[in-house]
Amino acid sequence: MSDESNLQTPDGKANPIDTDYQVGQDNVALQIGPFGLDIHNRVFLIAGLTVVAFVFLTLAFQNQVAPLFSGMRTWLTTNLDWFFMSAGNIFVLVCLGLIVSPLGRVRIGGTEATPDYSYLGWFSMLFAAGMGIGLMFFGVSEPMSHYASSFGGTSVADGIRTDWAPLGAAAGDAAEATRLGMAATIYHWGLHPWAIYAILALGLAVFSFNKQLPLTMRSIFYPLLGERIWGWPGHIIDILAIFATLFGLATSLGFGASQASAGLNYLFGIPMGATTDIILVILITAAALVSVVAGLDAGVKRLSEINMTLAILLLLFVIVVGPTWMILSGFFTNLGAYVEYLPQLAMPFGREDVNFASGWTAFYWAWWISWSPFVGMFIARVSRGRTVREFLISVLIVPSLACVLWMTAFGGTAIDQLVSQGYEAVVGADLPLKLFYMLDALPLSGITSLIAIILVVVFFVTSSDSGSLVIDAIAAGGKIDAPKAQRVFWCSFEGMVAIALILGGGLASLQAMAVSTGLPFTIILLIATVAVLKGLASEPRSV
Repeated sequence: MSDESNLQTPDGKANPIDTDYQVGQDNVALQIGPFGLDIHNRVFLIAGLTVVAFVFLTLAFQNQVAPLFSGMRTWLTTNLDWFFMSAGNIFVLVCLGLIVSPLGRVRIGGTEATPDYSYLGWFSMLFAAGMGIGLMFFGVSEPMSHYASSFGGTSVADGIRTDWAPLGAAAGDAAEATRLGMAATIYHWGLHPWAIYAILALGLAVFSFNKQLPLTMRSIFYPLLGERIWGWPGHIIDILAIFATLFGLATSLGFGASQASAGLNYLFGIPMGATTDIILVILITAAALVSVVAGLDAGVKRLSEINMTLAILLLLFVIVVGPTWMILSGFFTNLGAYVEYLPQLAMPFGREDVNFASGWTAFYWAWWISWSPFVGMFIARVSRGRTVREFLISVLIVPSLACVLWMTAFGGTAIDQLVSQGYEAVVGADLPLKLFYMLDALPLSGITSLIAIILVVVFFVTSSDSGSLVIDAIAAGGKIDAPKAQRVFWCSFEGMVAIALILGGGLASLQAMAVSTGLPFTIILLIATVAVLKGLASEPRSV
């Protein structure tokens, strides 16, 4: 391998793959005015032109595409929910198996490699990239939604469940509806999504830092495809990774814009709607461009640490001024409920709660999988020096526990406000507003709501700039220091895709594209899991 990969050689023992491929050998270097480009000609051209065409056609035929997107999401999640759920279970089992297996002693970057980042910096980047906007958007709304649907019980029409409650619901039982609602929420934000991220991140890290292959999706498949990964099989894998990342990010940016818009309306009376959402997307994409140009350490890392500090302060505030004992005891109660209900929630077949399984779980799994190239590559880049066991425990367990605490504090507080205080504003509010109505019942609501908006915006920025760095690495054939003009292109088009989908049907369209790109990538990720195991088996292990 050429040293043009910009990757460090392994420290200590490793088992690099011997290939004649030169990183960037299929790239085209161009100079357009003051801007230099260094792009993988086939991957960049096909992915870039397809994205440009998608934006143009969606904007040109807004009224026609909205029902198409909505119908596409419904069909995929209804008919293929079992597939998404089965895949999610496989990823969790593989990760847990690796933690306890001898392969857990393999060290990313060679047997003598040391970590590039402290635990604090590492966890901050993991968390901000992986879950940020989603936790802000769903932290109150999802536990409350599952609680309300569980408490309301089941309803059947023509032999089919029409309610949205998980499992068998808990009609009229507030305590059990709370347990079931929190268990269902943790199921969507705990081990399963982080296992999806972890398995792909581990593959990218090992094949890049140990095997000395380019930091692109295709590299993982070397044990299965050999030198063919440099041809069209590899091109297709990387192109699908770009599509999945772009549309998965657009979904999250759409959620972020709608919640920031709702918060600004709540605090300052700024009108809600597509116009405000689009203005926010434009402004925050511009901020992301500044961060993208600054680079990983100066931009993403600094923003991630700022956001982590703000998120922790907001979390501590809710714990202290909210129902403190309920939150602290609820953390363990909810974990117990999650463990109790997990086998039933994770069952892919024979489900009676069809709306919950397809409308919530299948969508989430497709969304997480569409995010996985972005989050996986980002985690891989910052995880050199960790053992596989340390990596998987950290990526799987620590963020999952953080998500449990977050959902317990925010969602549990909202449920307690309803059950104990009769405060009904949250349960009746639109999804983007639920967080702000929950905060409104606590002291200093104006300040905390403003902090929440800032968090949404900065999570938005870190997701956008992190995604741009990742997509650019794929489109540049694995080069991780390609010209900044390319990052600007991808960052700009992330915002444009989000705008196009907002105009072409709003959140329903955003969700439809995340599910649609998540489907083919689920298949790729399942195959990649086999390749990751083969790659790890050939690596020397630390003592």
